[in-house]
Amino acid sequence: MRRLFPVTDQTAAPETPVTREGGDREWSLAELAAVYAYPDTPGAGGPGVWLRANMVSTLDGAAQHDNRSQPISSAADMRIFGTLRALADVVVVGAETVRQEGYRPARARAEFAADRQAAGQGPVPAIAVVSAGLGLDFALPLFTSPLVPTLVLTGAAAPAGRVAAAERAGARVVVAGDGAGVDPARAVEALAALGHRRLLTEGGPRLLGQFVAAGVLDELCLTVSPLLTAGDAQRIAGGPSVAVPRRFELASLLEEEGFLFSRYRKV
Repeated sequence: MRRLFPVTDQTAAPETPVTREGGDREWSLAELAAVYAYPDTPGAGGPGVWLRANMVSTLDGAAQHDNRSQPISSAADMRIFGTLRALADVVVVGAETVRQEGYRPARARAEFAADRQAAGQGPVPAIAVVSAGLGLDFALPLFTSPLVPTLVLTGAAAPAGRVAAAERAGARVVVAGDGAGVDPARAVEALAALGHRRLLTEGGPRLLGQFVAAGVLDELCLTVSPLLTAGDAQRIAGGPSVAVPRRFELASLLEEEGFLFSRYRKV
């Protein structure tokens, strides 16, 4: 892996060796964690709250192939995926993505255990599933056997029977909307109120589009995969459009085997 931008690293600790131009070795998890560390800058959710998204896209804009992101990913992309999870307090994901990707509970990583403990975090990030109708299989391990309880973000009008089923399975139901749906800004506020201030969303496209439209997304970590798929796969963000496009600036750019790992922050 090699760094394309910035040429002079401003994020890694001085004692951390970082390969820049022409690097051809596998970066350590500590190096990746330094590059992707959460900033101290206040995000849209307030001081200390930062919402980042992690997505992958092909050259022609497909966020999935055969309804899954794994076929357009890579080993390096999965290392960054794991690093971003290890840095986060909570992973926010849409119900459809949970179903399509077969989501399981986050697993503890020995490499990050000491850092998470020092940061006052639990052994793993909580998974927070956004769902209006709660049409989820609560018998799955995501709900029955996580290291920390799975959260379910829903609206006040969610079906009472499904709320009860989620709670019986051990999930914590969090109301973040007045109707059947979830308000993105209220979701960020509700998670922050629970002590989750380093937020990571892994989509899917509809959920990411809602965060973008609501103006609460602070950072996008986008992997550009050197593949062409054609077809009619979704983009990384869908749903409602914005009146004026949101401007983001490049914070870092890494490359390995033709894959580009970019990180953009809201201006």
